[in-house]
Amino acid sequence: MKLLFGQINKAFCILAVLVLLVSCGVSKSLHDKPNVSQFNSEIPTRKTVNDSTFALVDNYLTKNKQGQWELLVSGNPLQLGLKTGRLTQELFAKQEAYFLGKVETMVPSKFKQKLLRKLMAWYNRKMYLHIPEEFKTEIYGLAQYAGDDYDYIADDYLRILYLQGAHDIGHAFQDLALVGCSSFAVWGDKTSDGSMLIARNLDFYAGDDFAKQKIIAFVKPESGYNFMSVTWPGMIGVVSGMNEKGLTVTINAGKSKIPLVAKTPISILTREILQYASNIEEAVAIAKKRQVFVSESIFIGSAADKNAVTIEVSPKNFGVYQVPNSNQLICTNHFQSNAYKTDERNAEHIQESHSKYRYERLQELINETDKLTPEKAVNMLRNRDGLNNLALGYGNEKALNQLLAHHGVVFKPEQGLVWVSSNPYNLGEFVAYNLNEVFTEADSSFQSHQTSKLNIEIDPFLYSEAYKNYENYRVESRNLSEAISNNTHINTNDLEAFKQLNPNFWEAYYLVGKYFYEKKYYTAALLNFEAALTKEVTTVPDQERIKTYIKKIKRKL
Repeated sequence: MKLLFGQINKAFCILAVLVLLVSCGVSKSLHDKPNVSQFNSEIPTRKTVNDSTFALVDNYLTKNKQGQWELLVSGNPLQLGLKTGRLTQELFAKQEAYFLGKVETMVPSKFKQKLLRKLMAWYNRKMYLHIPEEFKTEIYGLAQYAGDDYDYIADDYLRILYLQGAHDIGHAFQDLALVGCSSFAVWGDKTSDGSMLIARNLDFYAGDDFAKQKIIAFVKPESGYNFMSVTWPGMIGVVSGMNEKGLTVTINAGKSKIPLVAKTPISILTREILQYASNIEEAVAIAKKRQVFVSESIFIGSAADKNAVTIEVSPKNFGVYQVPNSNQLICTNHFQSNAYKTDERNAEHIQESHSKYRYERLQELINETDKLTPEKAVNMLRNRDGLNNLALGYGNEKALNQLLAHHGVVFKPEQGLVWVSSNPYNLGEFVAYNLNEVFTEADSSFQSHQTSKLNIEIDPFLYSEAYKNYENYRVESRNLSEAISNNTHINTNDLEAFKQLNPNFWEAYYLVGKYFYEKKYYTAALLNFEAALTKEVTTVPDQERIKTYIKKIKRKL
């Protein structure tokens, strides 16, 4: 497991690489901008309805009572970008500042920044060739409302274009596990009404502020199908979504090696699938024609087929996984199709990561849950225990609910229904939407489109002392990590209190053990490292790291 503090720092380092490296390629890439002359670029003047609702005639952005933004836009590709940019302009600026404002902090050296810019200019040199023209046009429209604060990094269009690949860059470089998700589909005698039910957690963490600006977007393009997507400002790609035909798309990161050149970002591929596919066959055909640069499982649910598959893509391989004569499908972060049976990286990932453990936990919960409903599916997404209900400690990546999800979502494709979690994580109220109503009713009311009577209530855990302790643990774990790095003194009583904030989590004992080790208090360090091994340690490399410390201490003692 990558420790939480390390995840945050590595996340921003990757984003720094993603953005800083762009600027040296600007002069060469200007001619890559799309030709937008064929599109009507006129959009209405933005009207401020109130402090949380903005409208462009019948398109609008509004904040619902759960604190999430709902966006409805329509038009040609250029208008989609322009309207989204204009309506979300303030949110967009905050999101850019959140990502890019960390750059100088994470990479303070001007010399290193220059080297990074040159490297990324080379790395992203061919990405534009792998993004459909209509999506480049939409990105161009969106970029017209990017702020001026980061023009020194890159041209607005180029900067926003490359940010569409943040997901891919995140887990391509050093296999950074920014996205470790759990998904499942059930149907037939597994559900209360026999229809398909799909659920997923997007365990993407890039800081607390990142998830505060979650957007539930309803998009009505001139070509293709209307669709909804759970997204964030500046992002036109799709990580979780469903279209008007009842086709759902979610993504689960796989084991990747660092590619030599950026190609089609996964979120752009899934956007194309969502906008243009009405069934599994069409989704597979679209996936086959695009070249990607990381490994990913694309989880497809289809109302038309009353079935679900995973499309497993990587730079040099392609597979489709479906369980024959079954009424369920599970996907975490490893591949399952025959195409990857001999893939050594995938086999290693299954053996050493937490993906297989979460897969088995999903199997266990599905088998012991009778006739799944959306409410029962949400309970599974929120489950914090391990196999056989073992207490894992809060924040353990072996749990389905790692308490860091950007969002949880549940689909009923045949009915056009979707539930999206509200903050924090997937603990807040799951807000229900009926796409059949969203895409047919008048858009002039500027009200939330939620179907409130179907909403699923807040997790009671949110009001517990355990949750309060976990939030304190997150803060104190960062403080302890900084103290270890800076060789700062911490009172022994405070260290004991720290462990009691999350007593079942191996990481708490590991951090305290590491603190004592760096202070050369070897007996105290040994006791804590050994205590860590009595808990459910997340991965094999984590276990080996703890054992290495123990061996070193025993030699010293």
